[in-house]
Amino acid sequence: MEQLLEHDPVDAGDTSGISIWRGPSTWLLKKKLCRGFWVFFAVECFVDFGFSLYFFLFNLYLVDCHFNERTIGLVGGVLTFGSVAGTLPAGWLARKVGLRPLQVCSMIAAPLLGVTRVFVLREPAQVALAFLSGLALCIWAVCYLPTLARLTTSENRASAFSIIFSVGIAVSALGGLVCGSVPHLLRTAGYTLEAADVKRLILIGSCVIAGIGVFPLLRLRLPPPEESEAQTPYKSEKKVWKINPFLLGFVPLMALWTATLASFTPFANVYLTRDFHISLSQIGFIFSAAHVIQLCATLMTPVVFRRLGLLNGIVATQVATAVTMGLLAGAHNRGLAVALYLGFSAAQWMSTPGLYNMLMSRVTDEERSSASAMTMFSNALLQSCAMAGAGILFVRFGYPRVLVGIAGMALIAALLFKSFDMPGGRKSVAN
Repeated sequence: MEQLLEHDPVDAGDTSGISIWRGPSTWLLKKKLCRGFWVFFAVECFVDFGFSLYFFLFNLYLVDCHFNERTIGLVGGVLTFGSVAGTLPAGWLARKVGLRPLQVCSMIAAPLLGVTRVFVLREPAQVALAFLSGLALCIWAVCYLPTLARLTTSENRASAFSIIFSVGIAVSALGGLVCGSVPHLLRTAGYTLEAADVKRLILIGSCVIAGIGVFPLLRLRLPPPEESEAQTPYKSEKKVWKINPFLLGFVPLMALWTATLASFTPFANVYLTRDFHISLSQIGFIFSAAHVIQLCATLMTPVVFRRLGLLNGIVATQVATAVTMGLLAGAHNRGLAVALYLGFSAAQWMSTPGLYNMLMSRVTDEERSSASAMTMFSNALLQSCAMAGAGILFVRFGYPRVLVGIAGMALIAALLFKSFDMPGGRKSVAN
C-alpha cells in the first residue's frame, strides 16, 4: 500500500541491513512481533493476493466483454471517488464501532461486490458497483494503519511495516504468475474456454481468496488503545491550525504527479494486450516481473537519494518516468514495449518513497496527520478525474498520441518540483 512507502525497506534500527539475510529467523525473533501481528499478516496476504490479481485482470475482462477505454476509465475513476467519499465516514465509524468489526464488514462486502461486478455487465450497474466497491475498500484502508499500530510497539513498528510491504509486493507478483499459468493449466486439463470465460474464472477465484482473509480476521484480538490514544484531554481553548506554506506548493504538485500516473497505469495492460497482441499468459508474467522490479527499485531508492539528494533524486526518477513513457508511445516492437513498460514501472515506483519522505520531513509532528490526509484526499480526487478523462482521450485519439501528452505532463511535473530549489523559487525543500 502506498502509505507504507514512506518507511525504508530495512529497519533503521538494525546495525546492518544484511543481517536480515544472514539470519532471518533470528532477526524476526529480535523484533518480538506479537501473535496478533502474524494473524493480521495472514489476513493481508489473502487480501493482497486476491485484490491485486482482481484489479490487474478486471480491465482486460471488460475489454473482452466489449467495453472500451471510456468505460474502463469511468469505472476506475468512480471507484477511486468512492474511496474518497468514504474516508471521513469510515473514520467516524471506526471510532464508534471499533476497527475489527468494520474490517470484517469490509472483507465480506468487497469480495461479494467484486463477484457481482463480474456478472452484471451493464455500464450503469458497473459504475454503481464501482462506487460501492470503493467505499468497501476504503473502510479496509482507513482501518489498516491503526490496526497495525495497535499490534506493534514503537520499537518494532518500522520493521512490521517493512515486512508487510515487502511481502505484499511478493504476493502480488505471485498473483501474476498464477494468472499467467491458469490458461495453460486449463488447456492441459482438456478445457477449452473463451478468453472472457478464463478471466471470469480467475476473477471469481481472486474474490474467493480475498474473502478467505475474513477467517483469520475473526480470530484477531486487538489490544486496547494506548492511554494517550484512548483518552484525549478536553481543551477549552480552540487551537488555530495554520497551513504550512510548503503544503500550498507540494500538495497541488503531488496531486498533478499522481494524476499523471493514473492517466496511464490502469490502462497499461490493456495497451500491451490490444496494441501488441500479448496473450494473457504473457501479460501475467510481465505483471509479476513488474512487481519484482518495483521491489528492487524500492530497495535501491535510499542509495539514489543519498547520491543525488532528496529533491534531485525525485526529479531524476520523474524525468526517467517521462522518458520511458514517451519512448513507449513510439515503440513498435513487442519486446521493446515490454522493456520500456518495466522501466516505467521501476521509475515511477522509485519516486513515491522520496515524495512521502519529503512531505513528512517538511512538516512538524503535529502537522503530519493533517498533511497526509490533505495529500491523500487531493491525490485521490484528481486521480479519479484523470482516469475518466484519459479513457475518453484513448478512445478518441489512440494510445500513442495520448501517451506523448502524458509524458509531457510528467516532465512538466518534474520541472515544477525542481523549481522549488531554483533561484527565485519557493526554496521550501532542501536536497
